[in-house]
Amino acid sequence: MSDNKVSRSLLHSRSVNCRGYRRSDGDWDIEGRLCDIKSFHMANPDRGGQIAAGEPVHDMTLTLTVDRGMHIKAVNAQIAYSPFIQCGSITTAFQQLVGLRLLPGFSRQLKALFSGTKGCTHLLELLPVISTTAYQTIWQSETGYEGDDPEVHGFLLNSCHALASDGEVVQTHWPEHADSYLG
Repeated sequence: MSDNKVSRSLLHSRSVNCRGYRRSDGDWDIEGRLCDIKSFHMANPDRGGQIAAGEPVHDMTLTLTVDRGMHIKAVNAQIAYSPFIQCGSITTAFQQLVGLRLLPGFSRQLKALFSGTKGCTHLLELLPVISTTAYQTIWQSETGYEGDDPEVHGFLLNSCHALASDGEVVQTHWPEHADSYLG
C-alpha cells in the first residue's frame, strides 16, 4: 500500500479488457484489447512528431475464434495505434495460432512461434488472459460448470489450490476426476 503522505503523478495507464461472445455458428469469439496511455506528450517521429497526452500509444485487439474443445479456428489481430509504423506488419504472423489448442503446452508453442522479432510483445501479452477468458466463456454458464472434456479437466485439475484433485471442489463437482491427476 502506498504511503498517503507521498504525492504521486500518474504517468502511464494500461487497460486490458477481454470479452467472450457466443457466435450463431456454435463457436465463440474471445476478444482481448490492450490500450496504453501516457499522461504527458511523448516525442514520436512515426506519429507526426509526438503522441499527445491521453492518446493511445498502443491500442491493439486480438480475437480468437475457438470451438468447445478450445481449438483455435480463426485469428484476427489488429493494431489501431502503435509507436512505430512497422508494428502493424506483424499482425499476419498471428495466423500461426490457427489449429493450436488453448491447453497445457500452449505457452511453449507461443514461445517457439513468436519469440524475439517473430512476434509482438503486446499482442502476446493478451494471449494468457484471452485463454482464461475462453474458459470462463465456454465452460461456465447460467447453470454452472459445463465441462465435459477430459482433456480440459486435466488442464484445470491441480491448476490452483481450489482445483486440487484431492480437494473438496473436485470431490463435489467432478468426483469421477478426483485424485486421477495427481502428480
